[in-house]
Amino acid sequence: MERIVFVKAEPDWKLEVAFSDGTRGVVSLKDRLFGPVFEPLKHPALFRQVRVDEFGAVCWPNGADLAPDALYETIKSLTRVA
Repeated sequence: MERIVFVKAEPDWKLEVAFSDGTRGVVSLKDRLFGPVFEPLKHPALFRQVRVDEFGAVCWPNGADLAPDALYETIKSLTRVA
């Protein structure tokens, strides 16, 4: 599985993500920020604190994280449609 090498918070709860194989894209989390871990990410200041952890996953200081394989598949499916 490819590792995430770059992540950047974008307006409207989107993430720009790049993988070690050069795959990159933007994913929207706007409709996915629910539940006790993800709900706090609706606060823009916390959402902007996104980073890549030592395992290549997207994470935030409050403990929320996103698996690289799910993001990779989402971005690949978006590029196949485009």
